[in-house]
Amino acid sequence: MLKVHLILIVNLAGIWAADYEMLLEDPDIFSPCTEPPPGSAGIRGLLNMDDLVKSQEDETIHVSENASTTWELQPTDRISARFAMMHFNRGTWEPTVFSVATPDFCSVMFDEDQYWYKYWTKNILNRDEVEEKCLRTPGTILAHKPFDVVLRMMNIRGATLNGRYKAVVTFEAFDEKNAPRPNTICFEVRGEVEKLKK
Repeated sequence: MLKVHLILIVNLAGIWAADYEMLLEDPDIFSPCTEPPPGSAGIRGLLNMDDLVKSQEDETIHVSENASTTWELQPTDRISARFAMMHFNRGTWEPTVFSVATPDFCSVMFDEDQYWYKYWTKNILNRDEVEEKCLRTPGTILAHKPFDVVLRMMNIRGATLNGRYKAVVTFEAFDEKNAPRPNTICFEVRGEVEKLKK
């Protein structure tokens, strides 16, 4: 009898899984953080994207060409990276269960199992140079092959997602004594999340 109940629960969980898409609020894609750490900079503090080509078509962002690093760090600094999804509820941004934290971004930026790789760094053409310099050396070119970022979350189980959400991306640098540098990077991607009809 217990086996039958477990099979039924697993099958119902599969039925309740849903797919979602995010409709961007800002056509420039990246927005400043609404609650930035003191002294932090937005995306332009990390990258010069004047030569990066971005365009949006429905839930897909087309990306090509180059960006270059602008962050002023020391070659020995460690960079941590965080991605956290927040939901706007009754006038307040609340955390969700969707988050990723990487204590040493440079050591895993080309690791095939990492989200950073799947959605971004696998598309960098000059991998050897970027792997050596990471984001620490101003003027490092990140040459991208054309790629698409699809703003969809597939097969999500649990409570239904709807309404306004934002992804908060934070990069922090630490010196050789593990003391944080004051020039943190913080930016957001905001939009409305809608359930896709099956």
